[in-house]
Amino acid sequence: MALQSADLEALVAEAAVILDEAAGPFIAGHRADSAVQKKGNDFATEVDLAIERQVVVALESATGIGVHGEEFGGADLDSPLVWVLDPIDGTFNYAAGSPMAAILLGLLRDGEPVAGLTWLPFTDQRYSAVLGGPLYFNGVAQPRIGRGDIAQCVIGVGTFNVDWRGRFPGRYRLAVLENLSRVCSKLRMHGATGIDMAYVGAGILGGAISFGDHIWDHAAGVALVRAAGGVVTDLSGAQWTATSRSALAAAPGVHEHIMEILDRVGSPEDYR
Repeated sequence: MALQSADLEALVAEAAVILDEAAGPFIAGHRADSAVQKKGNDFATEVDLAIERQVVVALESATGIGVHGEEFGGADLDSPLVWVLDPIDGTFNYAAGSPMAAILLGLLRDGEPVAGLTWLPFTDQRYSAVLGGPLYFNGVAQPRIGRGDIAQCVIGVGTFNVDWRGRFPGRYRLAVLENLSRVCSKLRMHGATGIDMAYVGAGILGGAISFGDHIWDHAAGVALVRAAGGVVTDLSGAQWTATSRSALAAAPGVHEHIMEILDRVGSPEDYR
C-alpha cells in the first residue's frame, strides 16, 4: 500500500494523541494486581486489558486501520496495514512499581515496520518515528545514531533463568553475557524489550539483544532504530522481519562487534 512520509507522519500524530490519552489510566494503575495468568509465570494486569481496549477502539476510529494487540489479538498481521500494540511493555516492572514500563505501538506495511511509537508515561519520555527518520523525542528531532564503540556504550540484554530450555537456552544466554562482559562491562537488564530498543534509537544504549519472538515487543522499536540510522537483525545476522524469532538492535559498529561475539558463542543447540 502506497503511503508517503506525510501520510505516515499524520498517522503517527493521531496515534500520539491516543497514547497520550492512554497514559492517564496507565499511570493510575501502577502496581496493578495480576488479572490473567498467561504462559509460564507471565500475566496480564487489568490495566493491560483496559488500555488495549481503549487504544484499539480509538485507533480504529481515528485511522481506519485495524489493530493487533498482545492481549486480544485482532487484525491479521498479514494485512497491508496493521497497527501492532503492546499496552504494557515490562508488565512485571509495572506491577512491582518500577517506572521501566511502556506502551508500544508499531505500524506494519506489508509486514515491515514503517512507524513506531514508544511511550514511557512514568518518566515522560515519548519516542516516535516514521520510515526514513528522524527519531523524535518528546516532539524534538534527534541526531542520527553514529558509529559506536562497544567498549564505551551500554548494552541491554533480556532477562533469563540459566536453566531455561527452548530456542535460546539459559546457558546459551549466560554464555552471551559472559562473552559480552569481556568487552563491555556496561550491561543492563531492564526487563522491557521495547524500552531497550527505543533507547538504542535514542543513543542511550549502544545495542540491545532480545531472545524473544513476540511481534508486539519489537515492531515499534524496529521502526525507531532503523529511522534513527541503527541496524536491526535477528541473532543469526539475517534482516529482521515480522516472523523473526529474535532481535539484535544496535548502532553501526556495535552491531558488527556483537555479531562477532555471537559467532564465537556458537549455536544455541550446543547449550541444550
